[in-house]
Amino acid sequence: MTILDGKYCSAHLKEELRLLIETNRQQGIRPPCLGIIQVGELNASTTYVDNKRHACEQVGMEVRCLRLPATISQAELIRHLQNWNEDTLIDGYIVQLPLPEHINEQDILSAIAPEKDVDGFSPTNMGKLLMGWKGLPPAMPRGIYSLLQEYDIPLRGKDVVIIGDNHLLVRPLANLLSEKGVDCTITICHPHTRDTREHCLHADMIISAMDTPCSLTADMVREGAIVVDAGNTYLPADNALGHKAVGDVDFQAVAPKCSFITPVPGGVGPMIIVSLLQNTYQAAQNRM
Repeated sequence: MTILDGKYCSAHLKEELRLLIETNRQQGIRPPCLGIIQVGELNASTTYVDNKRHACEQVGMEVRCLRLPATISQAELIRHLQNWNEDTLIDGYIVQLPLPEHINEQDILSAIAPEKDVDGFSPTNMGKLLMGWKGLPPAMPRGIYSLLQEYDIPLRGKDVVIIGDNHLLVRPLANLLSEKGVDCTITICHPHTRDTREHCLHADMIISAMDTPCSLTADMVREGAIVVDAGNTYLPADNALGHKAVGDVDFQAVAPKCSFITPVPGGVGPMIIVSLLQNTYQAAQNRM
């Protein structure tokens, strides 16, 4: 059994990116700038934002953070997005999810200029992925795919089960893994799937994104399967942060049956962040 170490792989990819940015800087090209908008003060969102800001600093990328009150109106938030769409010093930006209930997520993601949408969530970039066209790919699926590539895991012909109903991850990931040249066969299981266990037992690889702790158990995984835990739930904990991240997989029971498995934390999460940085660098290159 091999641990798919997202911390190690992301450190390698960040170093590659740092060298690119430093080379450009020596040629008089300013570093890329990532903007992050956070609405409200959810502890989990603050942790995500802090991790992304720290990653930017590691690679020499500029970062601009804007924290807005949870009571902000949707119209006012969109005005901030329009300002950042026009700001030539911001190469790409994200709006940290989730948003307060009174704000329509779809409207917000649609308001981000596609060329600055480094999360890859805008309808334009999602559509390009579906069509197999070049764009800014969604950072979450890109991170998972990059992690598999870093370990030279052959994917062609693999039967892959993706568990979840997160529309920003599940369908884009299914498209990415089934596109020509990757060539996986995809089954999507959601909360209304009749027998998720039976589907999983026939899978070469299981990717779980339910955000339900210990929902993927050992009796659902066949010997030698690859398991990618893309779930992330914060539970109260007696530590400095007051919470801890847990995944979907019953890791201690499942890991001995696997050929490869990701931990939580330290698996998919760091790869999503480095994919966000890669998209920001690409957006800056596109701008030039």
